[in-house]
Amino acid sequence: MKRSLFLLVCVSLVLAACAGPAATQPPAEGAATATLPPATKAAILPTPTPVPPPPTPTRLPTNTPAPTNTAAPAGAATEEATPTPAPSVTDVMVEIPAGPFTMGADRSNPDEAPPHEVDVPAFTMDQFEVTNVDFAAFVDATGYQTDAEKRGASRTWRDEYKEGKENHPVVRVSWNDAVAYCTWLGKRLPGEAEWEKAARGPEGFRYPWGNEWDATKVNGKESGLRGTAAVGSYPPNGYGLLDMSGNAWEWTSDWYQPYPGNTTPDQFYGEKFRVVRGGGWFEESPQLVTYNRNAADPAATANDDVGFRCAK
Repeated sequence: MKRSLFLLVCVSLVLAACAGPAATQPPAEGAATATLPPATKAAILPTPTPVPPPPTPTRLPTNTPAPTNTAAPAGAATEEATPTPAPSVTDVMVEIPAGPFTMGADRSNPDEAPPHEVDVPAFTMDQFEVTNVDFAAFVDATGYQTDAEKRGASRTWRDEYKEGKENHPVVRVSWNDAVAYCTWLGKRLPGEAEWEKAARGPEGFRYPWGNEWDATKVNGKESGLRGTAAVGSYPPNGYGLLDMSGNAWEWTSDWYQPYPGNTTPDQFYGEKFRVVRGGGWFEESPQLVTYNRNAADPAATANDDVGFRCAK
């Protein structure tokens, strides 16, 4: 089944850029994009009425550097500047070795073909999806406002950050927001090939855990949670990475482009949409394979099942 397009844009922009009706949304509050038939992609329109976000949690550490003493009075001892403390966030990364792997698949969505070999240099990737508490520490330290907050969206990442969800993946963050967080830590978003190699594990599996579907090993639609789960709630893959399938779609650094040798047209190819990977908590097995791709607007897409992790 063809997967849907995540586009949270204002009505006027959608009417100018897209044709066709919006996808029917699932019954859960703040529901994720619904699965669409092979020939269809649709835009999801945001609720137009903004609501004020709750305040930034005050229990989190602020990473504001102490002021530097630039001019000491005459006769006084000169004080050294206090160094900026390191960001207080989860920073557990996994080494992914260099080497080739087979990217993509046949007999699946047209944009996932053809299978082709990609030689990926060694890199590291966050073991976990970035969590609410980590993103809150970033916002608390920098005063950052997400794209959704700037445009007065009816729901933002703060609405999903409730008591007990500190270690759930942060969602309702755009590609721009994800890049800002990664840059703050001296990291970056993973490339699409890096992401797929990491998700497949050293075995090159169809799912992070193996080649056969197992609904007990992923937070997808069949889990019945109808929302995110705490990161690391399901078994790791062969590289030790967690939640590479389900829970939240994850931003990558790449534009949504056809693979080499793919001649099937797609109206979303080009340098307008970024690739998201992994599937979210409302997806079924076809969207939860390691090679599934989706396209999303880097500034406007901020759904309740879209998050990210960093690479380096």
